[in-house]
Amino acid sequence: MTEQDSAAPRRSRRRNKRRKAGDTPLALEQLPWGQLRYIDPPTEPVNAEGVARIHDAAMRILEDIGIEFLHVEAKQVLKAAGCTVDPDSDNVRMDRGFVMEQVAKAPSSFTITPRNPDHRVVIGDGHAAFGQVASPPNVSDLDNGRRGGNRQDFQNLLKLAQSFNCIHLICGYPVEPIDIHASIRHLDAIFDLLTLTDKAMQPYPLGKERIEDAMEMVRIAGGLNWEEFKATPRMFTNINSSSPLKHDWPMLDGAMRMARHKQPVIVTPFTLSGAMAPITIAGAVAQQTAEALAAIALLQVVQPGTPVVYGSFTSNVDMKTGAPAFGTPEYMRATQMSGQMARRYNLPMRVSNANASNVPDAQATWESVYSLQAASMAHGNIVYHAAGWLEGGLCASFEKFIIDCELLQQLTYYHQPVSVTDDDLAVETIKEVGPNGHFLGCAHTQQRYKTAFYSPFLSDWSNFEQWEQNGSVTATQRANRIWKQVLEEYQPPKMDPAIREELESFVERRKREGGAPMDF
Repeated sequence: MTEQDSAAPRRSRRRNKRRKAGDTPLALEQLPWGQLRYIDPPTEPVNAEGVARIHDAAMRILEDIGIEFLHVEAKQVLKAAGCTVDPDSDNVRMDRGFVMEQVAKAPSSFTITPRNPDHRVVIGDGHAAFGQVASPPNVSDLDNGRRGGNRQDFQNLLKLAQSFNCIHLICGYPVEPIDIHASIRHLDAIFDLLTLTDKAMQPYPLGKERIEDAMEMVRIAGGLNWEEFKATPRMFTNINSSSPLKHDWPMLDGAMRMARHKQPVIVTPFTLSGAMAPITIAGAVAQQTAEALAAIALLQVVQPGTPVVYGSFTSNVDMKTGAPAFGTPEYMRATQMSGQMARRYNLPMRVSNANASNVPDAQATWESVYSLQAASMAHGNIVYHAAGWLEGGLCASFEKFIIDCELLQQLTYYHQPVSVTDDDLAVETIKEVGPNGHFLGCAHTQQRYKTAFYSPFLSDWSNFEQWEQNGSVTATQRANRIWKQVLEEYQPPKMDPAIREELESFVERRKREGGAPMDF
């Protein structure tokens, strides 16, 4: 038996009959298109006094220590707004009253409408939106092993993201296509993002050309004029601080340009406790909060009412090696505490599905489960890296993508409201069956058995003997077969030929002009 043969699942799958607008037509059974809505209260590890103390610590960092803004215009904007800008350095200090006044201008929720309005997503207001793995330099699968990022794998991962209803957003590049020169990479990558998918997408805000090209391409793909583009969020981006206490030029520049066009910006400090932030979780969350609010305040000065998201990526490092760790108890608590801070500021929150495993094994799964559990308990509104992340973000895995989509579906199903009507309570059915019968054959069960329970597409519930007879196929091998099946069935989303031609012409013109400069 070959490896490919051993990866094939033996059990047939019935087609999912529950279809609605936005669904992708796949033989693979999956939940309908739709966002998770939280129904349980969030977990709050610290009390109101603790939240106030973290807030006060963040304000003291902003007032007394300051944040470095490596961008001349950003410093000019903040100085004109009344902040203290050191003339001999990049340090900017902000009064807490100013910060809170600016943060209050940001909406508590907003909707992103991509070129296919059936795939619009709500950010905030108790909703969660999942995006695939983003930005790893490597990719892997069981057949070809680990390799550098390339356009073909980039495109295949986009096809998977388009095909699964549980993936709502295209959060950057699912793997970096390093076989395309960096000066023009964004043009080919965004073209693929806009033609192979029709979901809301994120370009990288790395300076003027890349983000301006991205906005123009999204506008073209949507068939919009500039007034229509600016009227509502059509795309989004994410910036990271260079922790500790620094925002760099390319991301600030891209974020400010997005804000001027009223497009959403997620601000996510990269605060690894014990390395780029204090070793204590409270200290790391306080620093994360200061770094996030500093950039959010800037964006509100640039364009009041700009949609923004408070990003959380606080975890810890292995103090023996310095390697990042994810899905840890500390990561879970930091995420939950970050949710408390986001709610204090009435802002949507970004979280991540992260793990540090090198292969899609049990470690990768349990660390992802804990990451997703933390996201759920914190009421995270955007979940980055929700499907496909390995190696602490250094590798995108095709098999892990499928495993994660199963986890996302189960998490979504878990958050469905529980009905307690008289029919659900089934007292008459219990009376009918009595103490000596069973419920398998009764009318109440027969009417509901097809849709009563969640039906996984990855799990194998056969007994050991049947599983062994069917080839002893593991979950990772089944995932390998599934992603190939999904790619075989992939159909590109519709696009007006005239719009596609306009996109192609724009890409070719910008390539002739040299694309983006290689330095900042």
